[in-house]
Amino acid sequence: MKKEWFSNIRGDILSGIVVALALIPEAIAFSIIAGVDPMVGLYASFCIAVIIAFVGGRPGMISAATGAMALLMLPLVRDHGLDYLLAATILTGVIQVLFGIFKVAKLMRFIPRAVMIGFVNSLAILIFMAQVPHFLGISTATYIFVAITLIIVYVLPRFIKIIPAPLIAIIVLSVVAIYSNVDLRTIGDLGAISRSLPEFFIPNVPFTFETLAIIFPYSIALAIVGLTESLLTATIVDDYTGTDSNKNKEARGQGIANFVTGFFGGMAGCAMIGQSGINVRSGGRGRLSTFVAGAFLMILIIVFGDLVVQIPMPVLVGIMIMVSVGTFDWSSFKYLVKAPKADAVVMVVTMAIVLATNDLSKGVIAGVLLSAIFFVAKISKIHVTERENKGNTVFEVQGPLFFASVDSFIKSFDYSVEKTNITIDFSDSHIWDDSAVGAIDKVILKYRKNNNKVTITGLNSSSKKIIDKLAVHNNPNANVAAH
Repeated sequence: MKKEWFSNIRGDILSGIVVALALIPEAIAFSIIAGVDPMVGLYASFCIAVIIAFVGGRPGMISAATGAMALLMLPLVRDHGLDYLLAATILTGVIQVLFGIFKVAKLMRFIPRAVMIGFVNSLAILIFMAQVPHFLGISTATYIFVAITLIIVYVLPRFIKIIPAPLIAIIVLSVVAIYSNVDLRTIGDLGAISRSLPEFFIPNVPFTFETLAIIFPYSIALAIVGLTESLLTATIVDDYTGTDSNKNKEARGQGIANFVTGFFGGMAGCAMIGQSGINVRSGGRGRLSTFVAGAFLMILIIVFGDLVVQIPMPVLVGIMIMVSVGTFDWSSFKYLVKAPKADAVVMVVTMAIVLATNDLSKGVIAGVLLSAIFFVAKISKIHVTERENKGNTVFEVQGPLFFASVDSFIKSFDYSVEKTNITIDFSDSHIWDDSAVGAIDKVILKYRKNNNKVTITGLNSSSKKIIDKLAVHNNPNANVAAH
């Protein structure tokens, strides 16, 4: 516990400050997307970051209000109002805690590398695209400040490592912008900021099944999208830092954070790949960095609110552009050429769906399903070879026999022979499901019609067990034997 909190104090504090500054415009922007007051996103970012620092399973990862979650909330806010959103946030937390208790994080091992690459790349592109409205076609000064920010963030770390380059860029360029009266858009242009702490209250909704029917579909969607993004982000941070994390604890932690946030006027959130990238690249590694990000966010709003609203947007845009560049897996271009075609297709499809729908969960789910289809197609190839052995016809089966390979299996036999001793050898095969047993029954019964005697050999113990349980051909005319 001490190592997770205090092994990197200076790095965690400085990186947390950078993240807090970058959280403000995003939290406000996501609030606007969801159709709620900017303070709803800011309160959510504060509460979730502080709570997840204590109960999360991935030290150094930043969780707050996110765009993916905000998009899901819009219809609920539009049709039913803020109180129903807060109730849905609380229920989202309960569902995520249950997911953590039932160890849903185990499902992460079913996400292939191609899907992970597609997820990371599409996130990088989404981060970049989110910055475009804040600098494209606005003013020459905006372009200049974005360019200077990019130069500072890219070049300065080669000479100064004590203070994160993004923090230097924010402070220096904010001072320049304020004292030179350059006409730039600022954080304050995104929305009004109320300099007050969140207060505990219970959402004003009827405690009825009708309310549950309204919020449950949104809560289950928020829970799944939030955990998908959080667990994938945790895996990315694991790889970047060379450390491991407790994914089930992270799922429970996300649930606890959302549950509490709903009672303090915040909307549901999850891990943020962009802010987590800023954190780890600025030197953040421990829980202290996440805590500082959330706590300093409220300090900025309450104590330095008048200064915060004057931070130029082009500076934050430049920082986020560098995050998107660093997040994108540039080796994926080589991957497209060298990887198996199926994996390359999965990566591209994952990216395309995420970018088309702006929904991370849809892209990941589609990628996983497509990978499963390609995998099934690949392993469904079964070979049956025929040989003669002392007057008996022996068919040797190679490959797994299951629902996808039964047609090829059935078509591999010549059923025209009569009064022959036939042996089907499964030494190099495995019987996986009821479809496989049905196919074996079909082959045996077809041969018996022509007075052939069929013997099954080479079954391993689990294949024999499923045959004994489900087969209909077991009678004196067919001998089912195991090794």
